[in-house]
Amino acid sequence: MATRTSISELHRPVVSEPDLDPVSGNSATGGARDDESLSLLNMLVVIADHRRPVLWIVTVITLLSIVVSLLLPKRYTATVTLLPPEQNSTLGAMLASQLGSMGGSSGLGSLGGMAALAGSSLGLKNQNDRYVGMLRSRIVEDSVIEQFGLQKEYQRKYLSDARRTFEKRVDVDGNAKDGLIHIGVEDSDPRRAEEIANGYVAQFRKLSESLAITEASQRRLFFEQQLEQAKDKLANAEEALKQTEQTTGLIQLDSQARALIETVASLRAQIAAHEMMIQGMETYATNQNAELVEAQQELDSLRAQLAKLGGNQASADGLILPKGLVPQEGLEYVRKLRDVKYYETIFEILARQYELAKLDEAREGSIIQVVDPAVIPDKRSFPKRSYIVLGAFFSGVIIAILAAFAMASMERLERDPESAAKLHRIYGALPFRPRRN
Repeated sequence: MATRTSISELHRPVVSEPDLDPVSGNSATGGARDDESLSLLNMLVVIADHRRPVLWIVTVITLLSIVVSLLLPKRYTATVTLLPPEQNSTLGAMLASQLGSMGGSSGLGSLGGMAALAGSSLGLKNQNDRYVGMLRSRIVEDSVIEQFGLQKEYQRKYLSDARRTFEKRVDVDGNAKDGLIHIGVEDSDPRRAEEIANGYVAQFRKLSESLAITEASQRRLFFEQQLEQAKDKLANAEEALKQTEQTTGLIQLDSQARALIETVASLRAQIAAHEMMIQGMETYATNQNAELVEAQQELDSLRAQLAKLGGNQASADGLILPKGLVPQEGLEYVRKLRDVKYYETIFEILARQYELAKLDEAREGSIIQVVDPAVIPDKRSFPKRSYIVLGAFFSGVIIAILAAFAMASMERLERDPESAAKLHRIYGALPFRPRRN
């Protein structure tokens, strides 16, 4: 007896179960869709199926890192902390007040404002950057290398190569929030690391002794040179005046002529002092500095006043006296007296500024002070064995997981006839054929 079948059942499509990949659990014919739908569970299955290679790779890499960390040479770091000098401007006010009091009797009151510029900080760069640059200078590094025989220790044929190696083992940090300079020296011998760190500071001090690197030192050197020149010129002017007195027999002038001579000499002295001050300021201030511009304007004003009195600063005979004021035979005496007054004023100004610059420099004390001298380190700074082992362990885990997925992918390709044929062709082209299962 025949069995009756419904029309819907006759037209129903036959659906066969897809072949499952035993590695990933997905359809073996899924192609690219299998890779896209790979879930976390499937990833864990792949790792579990290849657990032995994964554990082997992680163990080998970790053990190798332990061996390497034990074989790496030990290094110790000795640190010295330095305090750079700060800019000092308090004695600039003293200079202004002293020159102001001097101006009350000699017409130099306008020098008070100009003198205050000498002790102020005129937009100087970061002091720490300057000292860090000096600490890293070639002359300091070469001196340290020579003192401790580091060229032989580093086994370098040339001094330049030893210097590069030394720079890698020395860290000079001047950008710390505490405003201090920290120098770290690394060496295989902890005692030598301490000696090099302290010797590094000693070599820097030898260099700084021959350099004027602070504002007070710059001013002191500048005024010292100018004071010596003014002293010699004053002595020559006094000797010339003495000879003129002996020649002409004139030892006293009319009071009006003397007042005019002293006024012109005072103005010329102020102009010369402004010029020297501006010259000194330009060594550590830019042309756009407001105080430098103000000093230049004061200089122009003094030159205008001198021109009204008929005194030409560019000429030694620039002072023009009214007729009949000084006898003809006394003109030579007037010129000599004017020079003496001029150099006396210049010498007095420079002497005061030179003394105050020395006080500023002495107040700054040592160019650089040691806050914490280096001591023998009791712990190594390299290698960081725990960091090396942990880093190698996590790197091994990542490498092992990637290797597990690579092996799973190769197994899947080998089960596909078309892909297996392509792999066979690739293996045949290799000079060293990998072993195939």
